[in-house]
Amino acid sequence: MTIDIFMVLIIVGCMMVCLMKEITRPDFIVFCTLAVMLLLGIITPAEAVKGFSNEGMLTVALLFIIAGAVQQSGILTKFVKSALGHGKKPRFSIIRMMIPVSGLSGFLNNTPIVVMFTPLVRNWCKERNISPSKFLIPLSYATIFGGTITLIGTSTNLLVHGLMIDNGYTGFSMFQLAVVGIPAALLGILFMSTIGYRLLPERKSSEDIFKNTREYLSELVVENTSPIVGKTIMDAGLRQLNGLYLIEIIRKDGEKVAPVTSHHKIKEGDRLIFTGLISTIVELQNIKGVRVDTGSTIELEELKNGNQVLLEAVVSHQSTLINKSIRQNKFRSRFGGGVIAVHRNKKHTTKKVGDVKLEPGDTLLILAGRDFISRWSSSKDFYIITPVDSPEVMNRKQTFIAILTLVTMVLLATFEILTMFKAAVFAVLTLFLTKTITFDTVRKYVQFNILLVIASAIGIGIAIEKTGTAAFIAEHLVRITQSLGILGILVILYFVTTLFTEIVTNNAAVVIMFPIATATAVHLAIDPMSFFIVITIAASASFATPIGYQTNLIVYGPGGYRFTDYLKVGIPLNLLYLFVTVTICFFIL
Repeated sequence: MTIDIFMVLIIVGCMMVCLMKEITRPDFIVFCTLAVMLLLGIITPAEAVKGFSNEGMLTVALLFIIAGAVQQSGILTKFVKSALGHGKKPRFSIIRMMIPVSGLSGFLNNTPIVVMFTPLVRNWCKERNISPSKFLIPLSYATIFGGTITLIGTSTNLLVHGLMIDNGYTGFSMFQLAVVGIPAALLGILFMSTIGYRLLPERKSSEDIFKNTREYLSELVVENTSPIVGKTIMDAGLRQLNGLYLIEIIRKDGEKVAPVTSHHKIKEGDRLIFTGLISTIVELQNIKGVRVDTGSTIELEELKNGNQVLLEAVVSHQSTLINKSIRQNKFRSRFGGGVIAVHRNKKHTTKKVGDVKLEPGDTLLILAGRDFISRWSSSKDFYIITPVDSPEVMNRKQTFIAILTLVTMVLLATFEILTMFKAAVFAVLTLFLTKTITFDTVRKYVQFNILLVIASAIGIGIAIEKTGTAAFIAEHLVRITQSLGILGILVILYFVTTLFTEIVTNNAAVVIMFPIATATAVHLAIDPMSFFIVITIAASASFATPIGYQTNLIVYGPGGYRFTDYLKVGIPLNLLYLFVTVTICFFIL
């Protein structure tokens, strides 16, 4: 082992530990890893920035724009809603939901599909008295299934495609992965509608838990003789309370004031609505002329006024809010909305809302202005999972152009009239020229954090290959599995890739494994295509944890799931995908 190999192993190991512990955003961790390798001279500046011109990475950026144009048309929501049916046979409804969702995610970005359909599926379940926990994990898994069918199904597929081209290989065709993806998806859907349905729990969703306002809301009624009448919130001593947070004032005449600032004045008959630790409200009983109602009967709908809405948002993996309290994040001033409650692990947090340190997957109940959704629907800090009453959609002409452009792009790439990258450039150019999208809307669709992970990870992959680390690992891998042959190597490649995906990120996992797979194939003097397909499918097939794939995280809180729910359903599904992928790659490819 050379000093360079040793250094690369240590740096990559530290990166994986940081990703597992989620000490900060994944894109920042991966970028810092690349920077360290550059500063230590392991890679040159040209090699460090090579990922930013990688064809796969640039294609992903273009596809974000194309998918965004199709998703804003509004036609997808109608399509899936009709597919769910009447719900008389829930297991059959799961099949009816998962098949079209898998088909859509083969061509569109998975994350917005799950964000868009989570409130739709949850409301559909509510109307039929079905627990949403029976449907939301299948919704997430369906998008993962679909992502393994086409070249453009996930950013991971395109990343491997770009790496193959950079290393002198042909790259995947549009439906080359479907040889494995379609059989695996069909078996996965069958599993989820039978065994998986029995394994999935029946739990209350975050929406149901938030409705029990007695657990986190209380009222302070200001009587006529109270000395605080006419005083500001600050002067009355209601701003920095121990364990409580004032979220709204309901006036005697029905006027509702939210968010409440320090300068709002108190009037007689005001109902002051607090959220937080109900047990600490006793300190307010020392204020003369007020009546404390510890068992508030206020309904969430009462908090709304003409300009205020209630919504739920799930904290994302790459959020800048993570590991900081709501107060430290200055959530109200930063986003223009007040957090009423935080749902984590099937229950409300027991701290004062402002003191809660946020974690990925936390579901926030937010009282905000009506423009909150339009302003923050594309935020990288959280996913808004509350349905929009009147969504902004394209007109029929724009909808037709968006869908026709997507179909044309797929056909051009499928029949190899244009490369995937050129077909995507043509599609984006068409959308701009027809004014279906504008430069202002493009910023909402492009997920720059994912692009940074991909570009930085490519540079790390170059370091792994350049220093001989990949060849070093491949040599030991072949030696260990010598008695098992190629079949054993395929199993180990799949297992290690899917393990990395569950504990770090799918793109980071595949970049680490690509040079190892290549070096292994070279060592064995065989065509590496089956190895590439194995690591590509394994990197996307993340079912066993809510943190392995962002769609799993989105449904975590809304479904009221526990971490172990994913293990019960996901591990058998992971094994099913391993069996199907390795079998097909070994015997057919």
